[in-house]
Amino acid sequence: MPDSIQTIIATAKDFLGERITTNAALRDHHSHGQDTHPPVLPDAVVFIETTEEAARLLALCHQYNVPVTPYGAGTSLEGHVTPVRGGISLDLSRMTEVLSVNQPDMDCRVQAGITREQLNTHLRDTGLFFPVDPGTSVCTIGGMSATRASGTNAVRYGTMRENVLGLTVALADGRVITTGGRVRKSATGYDLTRLFVGSEGTLGVITEVQLRLYGIPEAMSSAVCQFPTLKDAVETAISIMQLGIPVARMELLDDVQMAACIAYSKLENLRPDHSIFFEFHGTNSAVTEQAHLTEEIARENSAFGFAWATDPTERNKLWQARHDALWACRALKPGYDSIATDVIVPISRLDEAILGTQADIAASGLIAPIVGHVGDGNFHTVILVPPELDGLARAWELDKKIVSRALDLGGSCSGEHGVGLGKREFLEREHGAETLAVMRSLKTVLDPHGIMNPGKIFMN
Repeated sequence: MPDSIQTIIATAKDFLGERITTNAALRDHHSHGQDTHPPVLPDAVVFIETTEEAARLLALCHQYNVPVTPYGAGTSLEGHVTPVRGGISLDLSRMTEVLSVNQPDMDCRVQAGITREQLNTHLRDTGLFFPVDPGTSVCTIGGMSATRASGTNAVRYGTMRENVLGLTVALADGRVITTGGRVRKSATGYDLTRLFVGSEGTLGVITEVQLRLYGIPEAMSSAVCQFPTLKDAVETAISIMQLGIPVARMELLDDVQMAACIAYSKLENLRPDHSIFFEFHGTNSAVTEQAHLTEEIARENSAFGFAWATDPTERNKLWQARHDALWACRALKPGYDSIATDVIVPISRLDEAILGTQADIAASGLIAPIVGHVGDGNFHTVILVPPELDGLARAWELDKKIVSRALDLGGSCSGEHGVGLGKREFLEREHGAETLAVMRSLKTVLDPHGIMNPGKIFMN
């Protein structure tokens, strides 16, 4: 173990006690996320409970040039939590307090380690909820902020970018700053909140988050319909968005993904066909009107097998199946690794992107179900990696084709998973060399020693 790490451990024990550890099992647990990137062991794991502890530890790491990799729940699909240069894995999962709830103003302040599910459980009796739903209940609010996450209902409520009002951030040198506030808008100074939301732990550690909340809708209704072709399903999604129907969720699953979900989640009365899951929020009359309009549009595109669910148990079963889509994919080939793509395109180019991806998958000979939040043009494939020697290379080649098409269509290599390790090579093509140089300059100013989550976002 490097002398610098030993010095930090000895010094930090004064204020962290046994919460700084070199336990082998904990180091292994913090060596990777839910991705295929090779794991790398941190030299030590630290469990912090306050902003002050984070700041003191970062000041030490800054002094001794020791890398720090923030860690929330470890659900990253792009290698964000892998400590590629060792050092400290900074675990925020014990920072789970709800610091304040302002019911009249519909906002709250939380510590970064709280999960979306924990927050909504706390809010249950207030008539408010936090809507951003990345598809797993264990994602932390800090991790969601750091990756600028979104999810199934971003089409109605927006992403973390729109729903984070302010932050507390511990910087690389141990300084602590507060950005934003409780108001919905401000025209003063640089928007540092937007800078840190999506910075993936490369500029500082987010320790507190001020969030926008929403009233629980009077009525909710979910539906599923199926289509003979993927083109029919995509055309339905495009038409619904262009007509301005305010769907709360609209999730597309191709026939391979649907078959996987039926088997994994034990869905009944559904066929393994191309499908769209819908959800509508609002008053009873508004939800009914939205649902009927959506059904009409879908039927014009050859939809069949409509099933409506207003009962909470039925709705939850349907959306749980969607949330389990990644695990359902992986269950198709137990033991296979997987690569999750995350492209987004303008809604008018969605058919070109998805149908082109379908053709690429067929040509590759790989299994890669398609699923996505098509209401905002974002979709994923889960590429299952064959165990053969060339399996990983074939999978990455397919990934690059999908991303390249999205960029050609005016899209982005990542709609919600972030850059991490997996999307670094596409950043210059998407943003341009000069823009990337400005990003690097910001990184240098805020993290001159390069200790904050090194190796992420930038290639070098």
